[in-house]
Amino acid sequence: FKKFAGIDVFDIEVDSEDAEEVIRFCELLEPTVGGINLEDIKAPDCFDIEKRLKASLEIPVFHDDQHGTAIIGAAALLNALDVIGKKVDEVKVAFSGAGASALATADHLEHMGVPRTNMLICDSKGVIYKGRTEGMNPYKEPYAVETEDRDLADAMRGADVFIGLSVRGVVTPEMVASMARDPIIMALANPDPEILPEEVAEVRDDAIMATGRSDYQNQVNNVLGFPFIFRGALDVRARGINEEMKLAATKALAELARQEVPESVVMAYGGEPIEFGREYLIPKPFDPRVLFWVAPAVAKAAMETGQARIQIDLDEYRDRLMASLGPGQEVMRSMVARARKSPKRVVMADGDHQRIIRAATQLVEEGVARPVLLGSEENISAHAEQMGVSLEGIEVIHPAREPETRERYAQELYGRRFRKGLTLSNARSDLYKPINFGGMMVHAGDADALVAGVESNYPEVIRPALQVVGRQDGVEHVAGLYMVARPEKELLFFADTTVNISPDANTLAEIALLSASFVKSLGIEPRIAMVSFSNFGSVRHPEVTKVQDALPFSPLRSPANILVFSTLSAANAAYKLMGQIGGAEVIGPVLLGMAKPVHVLQRGSTTQDVFNLATIAAVDAQKPGG
Repeated sequence: FKKFAGIDVFDIEVDSEDAEEVIRFCELLEPTVGGINLEDIKAPDCFDIEKRLKASLEIPVFHDDQHGTAIIGAAALLNALDVIGKKVDEVKVAFSGAGASALATADHLEHMGVPRTNMLICDSKGVIYKGRTEGMNPYKEPYAVETEDRDLADAMRGADVFIGLSVRGVVTPEMVASMARDPIIMALANPDPEILPEEVAEVRDDAIMATGRSDYQNQVNNVLGFPFIFRGALDVRARGINEEMKLAATKALAELARQEVPESVVMAYGGEPIEFGREYLIPKPFDPRVLFWVAPAVAKAAMETGQARIQIDLDEYRDRLMASLGPGQEVMRSMVARARKSPKRVVMADGDHQRIIRAATQLVEEGVARPVLLGSEENISAHAEQMGVSLEGIEVIHPAREPETRERYAQELYGRRFRKGLTLSNARSDLYKPINFGGMMVHAGDADALVAGVESNYPEVIRPALQVVGRQDGVEHVAGLYMVARPEKELLFFADTTVNISPDANTLAEIALLSASFVKSLGIEPRIAMVSFSNFGSVRHPEVTKVQDALPFSPLRSPANILVFSTLSAANAAYKLMGQIGGAEVIGPVLLGMAKPVHVLQRGSTTQDVFNLATIAAVDAQKPGG
């Protein structure tokens, strides 16, 4: 609850096996707690306890052992049916197990569109059929159907779906072989499933498998559900959790699995590609996006069905949830909100690079910017199709196919730089290069900002950017800055991390002023400290002396948030160590001091890095003169 959804919880063990005592205990808690998540209560008591508490309490009550598996398993099933081309209202489903989770799953599937007559539920006595008396109870009775099938082997013959919530080894390879084409097998008994994926593979090469285990694909893990369901319910002060809210969670999880998986999630799971399909039907448990997909969907359903006590703005709520993931996300969501107010035209020089294309699609989806990709239309379209992303809302320009614009830019560039040795012929040649063409688009006002450098060395990009776009008036030295976001700590800013190798005192002072201006633009009070290896006066050395010369002695009244380093190597090492060892999120590099918004990516930047820097560029372009 706390780790995944930021919810404060109390784990209370109730020393009773009397349903009446448990009910009364929970009722007495209502004035204090916002909701109750029931755990580890056996059937049939769990049904009665939850039903009675939902009727008597005005707070959400949720038995995770029942509904968690139902919600997450149903999301996997929805996507599996889509992959194999079967309809939810036509499939035959066989269950092994008739406990709390199995009956709740059957109930949830019925709300999702699976007819009750299409479901055969088996317990230790066999199929639950009309007229059976042995081992029956009021909770199993509604699932009794007219059928000649009497055991699990009968139930699985010709079935499209198997859902196991029982015990290991109950399913045999022969049972799997008897199922319909493209069978969906969800063997969810823990820790050992009803049948192992490798056993299924021996008899069926068309089967889709899901288990409850993390060492196999398609893990149905309840942690994908209850933290986020309660987050959405609590944030609208819901009176309870109804079927519509559960279905909203299922559909949100199913839809999220269809989205492109961020590189951070891919790396967390070994670095192998993760793409929607037979082996990836539901999001990974440690995918941070689950929070801001499921919770808003649940909150929306609660508001639409009258369960919510308050109404909230869902866009603002989603942004707030994203910001809650950490200080880095918080500052970026603030930047995203600012960028959305007036989306700018951001040119991305490496337009045929997959990370650039992904970032551009995210910029469009978030409404942050109007991206322009520079490169071959054919290559970019081919990459987009291969990646399964849409180029809608993204403009593509190939400099080689823009002769009139290239000539206009070449004449302008030659007119500015002929006294520095640039010939018209060289200017024309340079305009075939995306970095130069993109820079001239920004300089000429045909675009608002430029982002470049995902597969280039930093000097290879910044040099032409300085030649084409230039510095701000009055600025002698540009500088690079990284935002360093530490868990539950104030945001820090490190400079210069990218440009000046050994800045002198005047350059250090200029870096400090540029950094302070940027930090102030974020609404943060800048407090600057210059960093060297010695306090004032303790060692005589040029690195210490230049820091002394850069600023007068002034004791800080509170901790600094801007650290200006005496050398590039120190600044670069510091921010990387903070990211790799210190557990901080680093955002940047932000290029300070340019005449127009130009930001240069570090080589190997992730899609998230590109998105962040493009968002900063869009906000930068909103400033007067930007």
